[in-house]
Order: sequence, then C-alpha cells, then structure tokens
Amino acid sequence: MQQNALAGLKAELENLSPIRRIGRIDGVEGAALRIAGLGATASMGDQVRVARSDGTFLGGEVIRIDGDHLTVLPDDSTDGIARGDRVTLIGPARIAPHDGWIGRVIDPYGEPLDGRPLMRGHAPRALRAAPPAPATRGRLGARLETGMAVFNTMLPIVDGQRIGLFAGSGVGKSSLLAHFAGRMEADVVVIALIGERGRELKDFVTDALGDLGMARAVVVAATSDRSPLVRRRCAWTAMSVAEHFRDQGKHVLFLADSITRFAEAHREVAVAAGEAPALRGYPASTSHTIMQLCERAGPGTEGSGTITAILSVLVAGSDMEEPIADILRGVLDGHVVLDRKIAERGRFPAIDVLRSVSRSLPAAADDQENEAIGHARKLLGAYAQNELMIRAGLYSEGSDPDLDAAIRAYPELDGFLSEKEAQNTTNSFNRLRLILRRSGTARPASQSHATRPAAPRREGQPPALPKVGG
Repeated sequence: MQQNALAGLKAELENLSPIRRIGRIDGVEGAALRIAGLGATASMGDQVRVARSDGTFLGGEVIRIDGDHLTVLPDDSTDGIARGDRVTLIGPARIAPHDGWIGRVIDPYGEPLDGRPLMRGHAPRALRAAPPAPATRGRLGARLETGMAVFNTMLPIVDGQRIGLFAGSGVGKSSLLAHFAGRMEADVVVIALIGERGRELKDFVTDALGDLGMARAVVVAATSDRSPLVRRRCAWTAMSVAEHFRDQGKHVLFLADSITRFAEAHREVAVAAGEAPALRGYPASTSHTIMQLCERAGPGTEGSGTITAILSVLVAGSDMEEPIADILRGVLDGHVVLDRKIAERGRFPAIDVLRSVSRSLPAAADDQENEAIGHARKLLGAYAQNELMIRAGLYSEGSDPDLDAAIRAYPELDGFLSEKEAQNTTNSFNRLRLILRRSGTARPASQSHATRPAAPRREGQPPALPKVGG
C-alpha cells in the first residue's frame, strides 16, 4: 500500500515542469478561442489552460493551427474570457490510470467525482492510442457467463467480443448495462457514461451497481452539461483505463453508454474545427473515429488480457439505418436490438431476438446447443410471422404442425428471454431444452446436458458473482 502511494506521488512530481510556453487570447469566434504566440510549438490535440482575469482557469484543446495562431475549443463556457488573457500550453492529452482507481468515479481528466483523493499512475497513456497490431492479436476466447438466460444461450458473448445494444431512449439499455456490470464474468469493469443526465450518475452507482458492482468497477462520467470536448474525451479515457488493466493480463469488461452521444460530441468538435457535415450532419471523420475506438477493444496481443466491449447505441424511432447504427453494425461482432413494442408490453430486457445476432456463433456453442438455438429461433420466427392472425383468432389448430408447436412454446420462450440465470450456461440450456420438449419439436439428445460438465473457466477467473439487483 505504501509503495503504491509513493509511486503515485512520484508520478505527480514527474508531471511538474518548471517551463511552460505561454500565448495570449487574440479573439473569441463563437464557441472557439483564437490564440496567438503558440502556433510554432503546439500540436493538434494539445491541451491548454486559459487564466481568466478573475483568477479562474479554463481548459481547452487545440483543434486547428493557422500560422502563428491556434484555434482552441474550451471545455467550458467562454464567459469571462478577455483579449490578452494568458494561455499556457500543457501538451498532449494523456491519462495515467492507477490500480487504485477500481471502485472510484472519475471524470475524463482523471479527477475524482466522489470527493476522495485520487492517485495518478506512474505511466501516462495517450488518450487516442493505436489498437494492437492485427497480426499479433489473440483470438476470441471462451464463452462468458452473463447472469441472463438469453445471453447464455441464443446470444452468447465470448471473451474479447464486441457487441452493440441498439435501442431508443427509455427502452432499458442502461438497466441491461448495469446488469452486465454486476453479473457478467470479468476481472475489472470499466464504464463510460457519456452525456448522461447528472441525477442518474448517483442512481447508477448506488442502486444499479451497488457495493458489489463497484468493488471491481471504474466509472468514467461526463454528464450532459459538459462541453462536447469533455463528452468525447470520456470514451477515450475509459478505453485507456481498460487498456491499462488489459496490459496487466486482466479480462476487462468495457461498457459505454452511449456511442451515439460520443459521435454527436465529435460532430460538434469537428464542425468547430472547420469540417463540413457530410452524412446526415456528421462529418466524414465520424466513421473513422468510431471505428478507431472500437478496434481498441477485443483480444490483446498474445500473453496479455482482453477487452470485451458492450456499446449502447441510441436509434431514433428504431431506425437501424441511421448513420451511427450502420457504422457500428459493420465493425462489431454482434448486435442486440431492444424493441419499444416489447418493452411496452412489460418484458425486460426488451430484446428482439430475431433481429439480433451474435457473431460468436456457431463456434461458441457445441452441435447440440446450436441445434437448440436453431429450434428456438424457428419457433419464435413462426409465431412472429403469424402473430396478427393468431391474436385475431383466425388460425385453426391443426392447420400447421410447426405453427401449433410455436403457439405452445411461445409463452414459455417469451418468459425465458427475460430470465435471470443464477447458475450457469449449462443450466440455461437445460431450461431451453425443456421448453422445446414441451412444444413437441425438440429431438432427443444423444448426450444429456444435465450431466455434461460446464465449460472450464479461465485460469484465475473468480467464481461468478452472486445475483444483484432485479
């Protein structure tokens, strides 16, 4: 403990510099500041600090260099800024994660939001680091226990996978992310709350995560009132923290809510820097920025840990073709669609299984498990195609044996999709097979999964956490 404290103090001292380059405010152009005197020494993305005449300070980031002048986007309101105010060049944007950040709530600059001191790590990391070299990356790992029957069976998540949660507002994606944070198999959980409402931060930490969830979590938060610069930085800081633990060989669960607000923040910054809107108001750099963030997650290099990423995406009016959703579907290893109609009839999580896919299948399941998944999807699809006719009383039993089986199985299958799993994946599949047998469609298994041993856990992986929350 004392060594950690000394290492943190040493890092703080090493961060001090007796020399700072100084410029001056030359003008204010809308939300941006024009700085004179630093054009020859500053680089794109460098951080600056503006000293207001009233003694307060304002941070900012260099977004354009024009001769001897810089354009800086501040991280707060420009109220009180005057021509001639002093500007200090801080340098590249970096963060120095520390093992002591577990259990803490921080802002995108590595400052504590929970009122307690926070030590700096000894090795600063770039916010926009490159992903691991493709040729040196490991492969996707073993199937993870998720604490939820549908993800243990029909939509499996494996170690190092990246999936998206696509939903409109108020459909339950934040609650689902909170469940993963508390119940999913991982060594460390890093949570990026991008543009969330301020009142929800305390609720999420205290009620959704609780003491058990926070015991292995780092929460990085930038509320909706912060500038787009800070909201965009939130995702990068959280990913850098996840990489810190991945490089120690840990299996990290990275949760982001939401990538849409990250993209919207990037749009505001890019437009202020002079980029022209190209795709429904988003500049051309949006696609690359999102892909670069996503590629940093996944398996690390051979011998290091992994980052399993679950990213929420806001889709207005359930439009899966809007730009951000379309970009992410192409780069992720699966997508889960939450449907408002399902939520309105009271089933949570409101997952539309037929529109969702996990690209870890079929490799993540054995032959018998894949057969059960295929049967369940077939029954759900048959019911969905004929639901209007069934509910209107226009279908006569016996007309279609497959549809008869779907009608018999549907109530239990629908309930199965919202079940919490207190045991393991094997138990989830046993429950799914029981439902299929009752419908009269399941084939007898050559090997009983009731006696089949569970898949081996990763070496050093702690046992699954007990159930938390509702």
